[in-house]
Amino acid sequence: MRRDVFQAIADPVRRDIIDLLAKETMTINSIAEKFDVSRPAISKHIKILKECDIIAIEQQGRQRFCMIQPKKLIPAFLWIDQYKQLWEDKLDNFENYLHQLQSKNKTHE
Repeated sequence: MRRDVFQAIADPVRRDIIDLLAKETMTINSIAEKFDVSRPAISKHIKILKECDIIAIEQQGRQRFCMIQPKKLIPAFLWIDQYKQLWEDKLDNFENYLHQLQSKNKTHE
């Protein structure tokens, strides 16, 4: 199965794992301790993140350390960023509408 960055970030647990690893490199066990789901479930999420190249895993002795590969998140960032202006415009229009309503209410008081 071919996976991409959008599949990686689609799940809230995987987004939380990305958030953790953005702050520090962690072992799989230390990641699993942060969640109220089973260790095998966390391992599956980590496997998906690795398949998407969002994280890399480095073996050090008996420990496996996970580290973020932030460049792999750029396509998702760019895709989301293109909609930023659209939403800002919509929010600006809504704010203007609210100001118009307030002005009308003040003139009718």
